[in-house]
Amino acid sequence: MTSLDLCADLPASTLSADAGALPRLVQAFHANGFVILRGFADEPACAALEAVTRQHLAAAVPPVEFEADLGYPGAPPTRDAAGGGTVRRLRQAYGRDAVFRRWASDPKLVAVVQALLGEPARITLAHHNCVMTKHPHYGSQTGWHRDTRYWSFARPELVTVWLALGDEDERNGVLRVIPGSHQARLEPGQLDPAEFLIEAHPASQPLLDAAQPLALHRGDVLCFDSRLFHAAGRNASNAVKLSVAFAYFGASNRPLDGTRSAEFGSVELPAVV
Repeated sequence: MTSLDLCADLPASTLSADAGALPRLVQAFHANGFVILRGFADEPACAALEAVTRQHLAAAVPPVEFEADLGYPGAPPTRDAAGGGTVRRLRQAYGRDAVFRRWASDPKLVAVVQALLGEPARITLAHHNCVMTKHPHYGSQTGWHRDTRYWSFARPELVTVWLALGDEDERNGVLRVIPGSHQARLEPGQLDPAEFLIEAHPASQPLLDAAQPLALHRGDVLCFDSRLFHAAGRNASNAVKLSVAFAYFGASNRPLDGTRSAEFGSVELPAVV
């Protein structure tokens, strides 16, 4: 690993102890398309988020997205099939409870996102703004994609903040990424009609050869560029995997009028000095 690679995976305590850590983190983010902050969310925050999440999952408090509605590999074929009531996402997390609003707007988190974007940040309420779940047996597999396939902004530079509420590894559908793929130039026909990467395309192999899993522990935060290719497998463990995800864009950026990205508005965040 190079020193730049190492900067992409940083103990959160280093940010406050080392004045040069944040600039190095920004450099690694732009080079690799992602950074990991280990132990960034403390245990009280994780416990509060998990408690509300489990309550809302148990009652399927709307709005939710069901695995059966998407038809990804491994999902139940219909709502009436076995596992058809399996929730994939608790949507509109920001409006669900104050614990989500506190996390998404935490000044410590906002300071990092602002540095990655290079300007004051806003939360988009149209995309992510959710708790991602991956259930045993009925949780589906997600192919290689970039979030820009369904986001419509003047500029594509958005940052997703992914908080692990438990261990995420190869057993339970860990997120996999292709470092540097946010800068990849694709050939015609390399994406299918839904803009998933066609793995059999000859130009896809060098990208796939560079793929790596991003194992996370409770409280770890992954920040990644909206153009970064990522994927996730199925959950072969006996426990539900829970991850809180919010997406941020710069104040000078904007969702395009009339698109899904403009549908729910955004939350302006105070600039952190």
